[in-house]
This record gives sequence, C-alpha cells and structure tokens, in this order.
Amino acid sequence: MEKIVSVCGCICSDCVDFGKECPGCEKLKGRVSWAPYLGLEVCPLYDCCVNRRGLTSCGDCPKLPCSLFYDTRDPSTTKEQHEADIRERVDVLRNQCGSLT
Repeated sequence: MEKIVSVCGCICSDCVDFGKECPGCEKLKGRVSWAPYLGLEVCPLYDCCVNRRGLTSCGDCPKLPCSLFYDTRDPSTTKEQHEADIRERVDVLRNQCGSLT
C-alpha cells in the first residue's frame, strides 16, 4: 500500500481505521472522528495548516512544531509518548517536505 501522510505527519496508511471507517483527513477536510470529542468540527492542526494558512502540510510552516502540536494530544498517551510522537511526525514531515526553514 502507498504511504499516505496527513498534513500533521501522521501516517494514515498505518492506521487500522484508514480505508475502512476513515478515508484520511485530506478527504475528510479535517473533519476527523475524534474532533467532536473536543467540541470541534475540524482537527485544529488541519484547520491551522490548510484552512487558515493555506499550506499543504505542517512541514511547510516555519513554526513546526508549534504549540498546537503539543496541545493536541491523545489523552490515552503519556507526555513522554506524546513528545516522541511529535518528534516522529516532524521527521516524517521533514522527509516529505525537505529541510524546514
């Protein structure tokens, strides 16, 4: 399967829900299944990147990783797991977009 990367660096194609319940945030326009649990319609990372800044991915933003990356956390993960996840996603975005400014 082709590697599908979301705007925030998550690898959609590695997720068990991708292709079943979830076609990916690109096709959903950021309206991911978990957003309503936060009282939102759209993922805050997607909203900032695509809707407000008009970027293709967070890898195109000089602020990466910004406070939204740290604030948008799966509550089932520890702070250490979350920070490791952010580092992995930034690496994915760097590899996808080239070196970041």
